[in-house]
Amino acid sequence: MPKGALAMLILRVLRRGPLHGYAIAQRIRQLSGDVLGAEEGSLYPALQRILLEGWVAADWGTSETGRRVRFYRLTPDGVTQLKRELNEYEQATAAIQAILRLA
Repeated sequence: MPKGALAMLILRVLRRGPLHGYAIAQRIRQLSGDVLGAEEGSLYPALQRILLEGWVAADWGTSETGRRVRFYRLTPDGVTQLKRELNEYEQATAAIQAILRLA
């Protein structure tokens, strides 16, 4: 996964509602057609970082399997950050495509 993309993907997945860490990883894998994966070693540090930034909030709850887990939800600042990151991603992607097309 490209550096910096994980936070953007987490924020985007959380747009539909709160999820716990494992569900976030599964959703990213599912939506990418099993191309992208968010391993524990990168997912949970990314969740902690965006929690500290205030882009998500977390509450303890119970998973479908009865385990105590943290559910993460997008905050208004997270919505703003997601818009910013999507815009930057689209600009970078367009620039890369232009180079590949024209070079």
